[in-house]
Order: sequence, then structure tokens, then C-alpha cells
Amino acid sequence: MSAFPPLRHLLLRPRLPLSSPPSLPLPLRLPRRRLLFSAAAQSFSISSTTTQDDAAESVDAPVSGKDSSLIDVNPPRGTRDFPPEEMRLRSWLFENFREVSRILSFEEVDFPVLESEALFIRKAGEEITQQLYNFEDKGGRRVVLRPEITPSLARLVIKEGKSLSLPLKWFTIGQCWRYERMTRGRRREHYQWNMDIFGVSKVRAEAELIHAIVMLFERLGITSVDVGIRVSSRKVLQAVLQMYAVPEHLFTQVCVIVDKLGKITREEIEKELMLTGVSSKAAKGIINVLSINSLSKLEEVLGSDGEAVADLKKLFSLAEYYGYSTWLSFDASIVRGLAYYTGIVFEAFDREGKLRAICGGGRYDTLLSTFGGDNIPACGFGFGDAVIMELLKEKGLVPDLVRQVDDIVFPLDEELEGPASSVVSSLRKKGRSVDLVLDKRLKWVFKHAERINASRLILVGNSEWQQGMVRVKILSTREEYEVKIDQLQ
Repeated sequence: MSAFPPLRHLLLRPRLPLSSPPSLPLPLRLPRRRLLFSAAAQSFSISSTTTQDDAAESVDAPVSGKDSSLIDVNPPRGTRDFPPEEMRLRSWLFENFREVSRILSFEEVDFPVLESEALFIRKAGEEITQQLYNFEDKGGRRVVLRPEITPSLARLVIKEGKSLSLPLKWFTIGQCWRYERMTRGRRREHYQWNMDIFGVSKVRAEAELIHAIVMLFERLGITSVDVGIRVSSRKVLQAVLQMYAVPEHLFTQVCVIVDKLGKITREEIEKELMLTGVSSKAAKGIINVLSINSLSKLEEVLGSDGEAVADLKKLFSLAEYYGYSTWLSFDASIVRGLAYYTGIVFEAFDREGKLRAICGGGRYDTLLSTFGGDNIPACGFGFGDAVIMELLKEKGLVPDLVRQVDDIVFPLDEELEGPASSVVSSLRKKGRSVDLVLDKRLKWVFKHAERINASRLILVGNSEWQQGMVRVKILSTREEYEVKIDQLQ
């Protein structure tokens, strides 16, 4: 029979009274109000204005009023804090990004968030060049918070040069910044998973990338009923421009304009094309061809000998072998808004049409030469964290990721803080996550254990410690036992 009284008696053990916590003048949650900190007074206060949703685009103005030291503790508009519950979700998503990349034999790389402005300034009229967080640093250099990752990747490939062994299969998870109007799933900063392949000119590279995207969706519980992947090729547009004798130098401008198909009317697209110098007949023809959503119909228009049709047919054939053909559909209007794409392009979308594109990418064989390097066949995609989380919420697929701790160690008397610390140290060296709780009542400890989903409660008491023992309670089964300290695992 155990020499230790059951834990329910310990709940009644007299404890030294604890000093009352200072009263808190503020509630823990302040919905739609700004919580401000006064550095001068070292106290909290609440502004009298409510937080606006900012329908109109404007730069956040400094707080006005008598006390100019008041600081808005909300993050800058369009950015996010990650408290523990949000951080658990982010880590879970990133772990899935990394696991899919590992399964496909990709290596992880990373780059600085701060890059040279010249890396992202291109003469293509791209929307992204108008959304840069760019400035001059203290050394007089023009720098930018990167709006996307592919140019950084290209820079590193050029830098490493001939030391690299092709093909390269690299991935990264990095933060990107764009000053743009926010909508659902669109923020001014987001994290993006990129996978890129350098040194493979054939369509099998795009097939591998799409395989990664589909695998990620399936791991998250998303099916082809929820999401589709539209596929086309920039070579389709090149062929159409040749049909209508549109000058080659207008290609990138036309790409940027026709990427707006579905976002603005056909008439507006036609008008913008004509403003670049495209004839009315050619503008109508371009729009008509890019409205085709059948690969067989495209073949009737362009013929079967061109690279565009051949590449697309090969990709759809490979999709059958990979087993993801039900996810794919041909849509000639997909051109992607970035000027550097040269071949197959693709983007994933939710079939209900409630969200913007979930991810997108394509081939960019000539990007390196725009930075002064030698061209290497390349393709890749970017997959942001914001839209996919919106989709998971929509489908009820967001996991309930609660905090989990292996052990709580609690000394029953104040003078046992040292011995309890030695128990904590021993357990942590064995790889267990351990929370040391001091200056609390046992009733509070039990509630705390429930909050953090602790597996065990380890009590350090005077009489137990003198015998070289501690008491262990398995919280899921309420089983109790005593164990020698050197045998505690």
C-alpha cells in the first residue's frame, strides 16, 4: 500500500497565502478598438476612435492628440501578428510544404527579404512594379522588400554559376511584401512556398511541380471537387500574335493586359490592347482564341505542329500517368501577370469561385538573361499561405491544434523549488517538454494541465523527496504512482 496520500487530499493541504494580483484596468480583448501604449507614462490607454476597415487606400497616419507618445499596438495595415494559436497553424502548414518538397526530393534554400530594387523593376507594365515597398537605405542604395521570390532565386543561381550541378530542385518558404488593395486572402505581407526546377527543358518538369501542388492539396484534405488547376501556355499567345502580325515587342504588354480576362470586360480588354498599337481585328482575334477552353479546339485553330499544342498535349498525357488528370483543365486565358513566363503556365482555383487564385506558376526559360546571366531552362510556382487558409476555413478543414506539453512539475512547498528544477532539467535532457509551475495552488495546476493538454503531473513533496521519490499522475487515466527520481523517464 502506498505511503503517500491520494492527490485529492493534497488539494486541501494548507498553502501560504499568495499576494493578490494587481487589478487590471483593461479587459483582455478589445474588439474593434485600438489599444495604445504610452512610452512616457508607461501605462496603457485606449484611443477614443474605433478601428476602421479602411475601404479607401491610405497610408496609416500617426496618432494625433495631446500625447504624441501614444503608439498604436496594432500591426501595420495588411500585416499580421501570430499569437500561439495562429503560429501553430502556420507551423502546421509550413510542415506540409516542407514534407511535400522532401518527398519530391527538393532541397531548401533561402534569401534575404531585403533585395536590390533593380531586381524587381522591369519594363513590362506589370502591376507588381507599382506595389513595391521600396526605399533608399542609409548608404544611398535603392532597396525593396521582395514582392515575390523567383528573382531572388534567379540571382542566387547566377551567383553560384558553374559550381551548380544541374538539374536543380530547390524550394523555399519566405515572406513577401506588396502594397496593394486588400481583399479576402490578399494581404500586404504573406508567406509563400516556392518550388523551382532549373536545367530541365522538357514538360516533365512542369508535371513534377503540378504533382507537388496536388499532393499538398490531398494532404490538407482538399479534393479535385474543391479545386481545379487551369493550364495554358504563353506560346499560345505568341502563335496568335504571329497570326495577326502583331509586332513581337508588344508581347509582354499584351500578356499583362490579357491576364485581366475575367476581371474586366472584353470591351475594356480590347480597348487596352488597341492603345498599345494592336489593331481592332487582332484584338478581337486574340480575345476569341484566349476564350477557348478545349485543347482540341485550340489544335483546330493553331494546328498540331506548333510547340504550344505539343507541350500541352504532353502535359495532359503525363497527368494521366501521375494520376491527377481530374484536377487539370485547359484554359487559354491563363497567361499569368508576370512578364518573364515563356511556356506552360498554370494556376489553381477554387471551383466555387469565392477566392482568388490559390497558387500559380509556369516556365521562365529566359529570366536569367534579363539579369545578365546565361539562360537555363527553368520553371516554378508560388503558393501563398493566405488563400489556402481561407479555403481550409471554407471547407471546415482547419485542424484544431491545441498546445501540448508532456509534463508539469509542481513543488508542493516553496523550499522545494530547487529540487523541482533538477527534476525539470533531467526530463528536458531526455527530450520531454516540461512546464515548471511555481507559486500556484494545486487546483490551479490541474486546470492549467487541462488547458495545455499535459500528459503527466509530477509532484515534488518534502516527504517524497527525502525518500528519493516523486509522485506521478497520468492525467488521461487518473492513474497515480510513485517513482524513484533516477528512474523517472
